[in-house]
Amino acid sequence: MKKIKFVGIAGSGTMGSALAQKFAQENFMVYLYDVSTQSLERGFNSIKKSLSEAIEKKVFTENKVQQILSNIKCISDINLLKGCDLIIEAVFEDFKVKSELFKNLSFIVPADTILASNTSSFSITELAEGIKNPERFIGLHYFYHAAKNRLVEIIPSKYTSEDVIKSVYYFSLQSDKVPIFTKDKYGFAVNRFFVPWLNESVKIVESGLGTPYEVDEVAKSVFGIGMGPFALMNATGVPIAYHSQKTLEKFGSSYKVASLLKTQAESIQNWQINSIENINLDNPRYKEIGERLLGCVFYVCAQILNEEVCTPADLNKGARIGLKWKKGPVELMQDFGIEKVNQLIKAYYQLYQDNPSSILPEHLHLNYLSEKVIDSTAYIFFNKPEDLNALNEKVIKELDNLFEKFNQNNQIKNIIITSTGKYFVAGADIKFFVENIEKGSIDKIIQFTKYAQSVFNKIDCSSKRVIVIMNGVTLGGGLELALCADEIFALPNASMGFPETGIGIYPGLGGTQRPQNRIGKELTKYLVFTGKILRSNEALEINLIDNIISLDDYILVLEGNLSPLKKSEKKNLSENWVKIINSFNKLNIQNLSESDELGKIILQKAPLAISYANKLIDESKGPESELKYLKDIFTSNDALKGLKNIGKKVSFEGK
Repeated sequence: MKKIKFVGIAGSGTMGSALAQKFAQENFMVYLYDVSTQSLERGFNSIKKSLSEAIEKKVFTENKVQQILSNIKCISDINLLKGCDLIIEAVFEDFKVKSELFKNLSFIVPADTILASNTSSFSITELAEGIKNPERFIGLHYFYHAAKNRLVEIIPSKYTSEDVIKSVYYFSLQSDKVPIFTKDKYGFAVNRFFVPWLNESVKIVESGLGTPYEVDEVAKSVFGIGMGPFALMNATGVPIAYHSQKTLEKFGSSYKVASLLKTQAESIQNWQINSIENINLDNPRYKEIGERLLGCVFYVCAQILNEEVCTPADLNKGARIGLKWKKGPVELMQDFGIEKVNQLIKAYYQLYQDNPSSILPEHLHLNYLSEKVIDSTAYIFFNKPEDLNALNEKVIKELDNLFEKFNQNNQIKNIIITSTGKYFVAGADIKFFVENIEKGSIDKIIQFTKYAQSVFNKIDCSSKRVIVIMNGVTLGGGLELALCADEIFALPNASMGFPETGIGIYPGLGGTQRPQNRIGKELTKYLVFTGKILRSNEALEINLIDNIISLDDYILVLEGNLSPLKKSEKKNLSENWVKIINSFNKLNIQNLSESDELGKIILQKAPLAISYANKLIDESKGPESELKYLKDIFTSNDALKGLKNIGKKVSFEGK
C-alpha cells in the first residue's frame, strides 16, 4: 500500500485550484500543474482569495495561511510531476483531452505513481485502457467547492489493484474527505441521479409546466435544499450540466438531453430566474412539478440500486454530504413509502416510455454502522457522518446487534470501535428528544436511555479487549460510550466533553459515573458542570484517555496492526489541574458567585441539570442511578429551551 505525501493536480481551474488548496490545508505537498502560466496564476490567486476570506471569518490565522500557501508549488512543466505519489486530473470534461494527459503522464512518472481522474461522468475503465500500468489508475470524483465539500466518490476500474484502492481510501481520510465507493458506471452514484434531476427541471420548463423560478421554489420545498436546480446550474456552469447529461443518454429515453438545456449551454449564458411574489406552493401545478422531480430521482436511484452501483447508505450519504440535501433519496423514499415511490417511478418512466424499474424493500434499509474483521480483531465503525454519527434508537439497536455478534464469537479477541467522518459520536440525536418532549412522550426518552444503558453495560462488562479510538469530535453520549471501553485512544485532532448542562439536561448514559473511575469526582464535576471541551492532549493530561495516536498509526490499526495501541504511563497532574480539583472539592453549588470565574461559567448552565448531576456524582451509585431524575429533567422548561436552541445563548430559569 502506497503512502501518499506528494500530490500532483493537473489543471488549475476551479476544481484543480480548490483541490490544491484542500490538500495543502491538510499538510500535503501539492504540485499544481497547468500548461498555461496565466491559468496557474489565476488558480493560485483564487486560492489566496479563498484563504483571505477564511482569515476574515477566523477559520485560519495569517500564519496558518502562509503555511498552506507554502505547501503549494505551481508548475508548467509536466516532468516536475515525477516526484508525486498521487496525481489527480482536474481538466475540462473532454474524454480525448483526459486520455492524452494520462497517456503522457504514464510514460513520465514512475510505475507505482497512482493516477486518478476527477471526471464526473466518463468511464474510469475506458480512460485506463490507454495508459501504461492501468492497475494504478482510479477515479476520484470530488464535488464543488472541493476545498469545503467533504464528499469524494472512489471509483475503481476493472484494472485497479486492491493496494491502490486502499491507498486512496486512506488518503481520503487523511485529507478530511468522506469517501463512498461506487462501481464504474457512467455518472457513478451522485451525478447519475443529480444531473438527470437538473435535466428534468429544464424539461418541465420546456413543457410550459413552470418557470425556472417556480421549479426552483418547488424543488427547494420538496427536497429541503437551499438552491433550486436552475440556481445551481448558474453557480456551477450550465455547460457542465449539459455535457454530463450527454454522457448519460445511453441509459434510456428519459435521459435524453433537453433541447432547451443544449441551447442554453451553447449560448454560454446563465438562466434568467425571474421571481414571483407570494408564490403558493399548494397549487396543483406545483404538486405536479414536485412529483415529476421526485419521480426522476426515484427512478434513477432504483436503477442505481438494482445495478448495485453503490449501497443505499452511500447513495444517501452522497446526496446529504455532496449535494447538501436535507434528506437523501433513500430517506425521502422511506418517508413516502414503497408503494407511493413505485407509483411515482412508474408515472415517470411511462411518461418517457423508458425501461421499467422499481424500488425493492431492501433498498430502503440504511446501515448506520459498518463492520470488518481482520484475524482475531473485529471493527465496528459508526458510519453516518452526515448526521454526525449521533445516537438514536436505530443506531443503538444496530450497535447492540453488532457488538453482541462479536462478543459471542470465540475467535474474536479484540473489538475496536471507531467511526468515519469528523465526529466520533456527537452524542444523542437532539431531534429525538425535542420531538418526544413536545409530544409529551417522556416515557420514550426513558425507554431509549434504559436500552442504551443496557447496551453500554454489555460493552463495559465484556471479557473481550474493547478499544475505542476517537477520531474526531466526541460529545455527550459519544464520550459516555468511549468510557465503557477497556482502552481509549484519540487522534491528535480529537476533542471531547459533556455539553449537556449547557442545553438543559445532564449526562444520562454513565457520564456522571464512569469518568470517576479515571479522573475522580472533582474533575468529573468540572467536565459536567462547565461543559469544557478537552483537546486530546488535555484529556491525556488528566488520564481521561490512555494515549494519543497519529493518523498514520490509526491507519496501521485499521489494517490489523495493533502495535501502536500502547497505553501511556499514568500522568501526574499539573499544578493547574490540581488547582481545579481543589476548587471543586470546596465548591458549593448553592453559593455560586458571578464574581468568581468558575461560578460565572456554572451559573450560565441549567440550574436543575447542575443540581441533579451534583447529586448523582456525589452518590456514585452507578449508571442506572442516572434514570432517577430523567423524567424531572426532561419535563423541565429548561430542557426544551436548551435542546431547541443548540448553539445559541440561553437564559435558564431553573424550572
